[in-house]
Amino acid sequence: MTFAWYGHLKHRSANLLIVILVSWGIAFFEYCFQVPANRIGSHYCTTAQLKIIQEVISLSVFSVFSVLYLHEGFKWNYLAAFVCILLAVVFVMKK
Repeated sequence: MTFAWYGHLKHRSANLLIVILVSWGIAFFEYCFQVPANRIGSHYCTTAQLKIIQEVISLSVFSVFSVLYLHEGFKWNYLAAFVCILLAVVFVMKK
């Protein structure tokens, strides 16, 4: 979803309608993987656990994407926030 929702920011002059259609086209294929993954994962985790795991994966991918593709800096407070989210995983997975 990262590329679908944020990739166009590198091409701000592109026509908005085209950007929307391309983004939804990319998102469609990502949903084709996400929906079955959630269904399979629901046999092993609660929906809250699945959501937290999804957010960690999403933010990990976004961090790399924003630095490498969008050429944005990675600041110390981003790392601190990421650590808090990792703690959320610890808490939600605790029995």
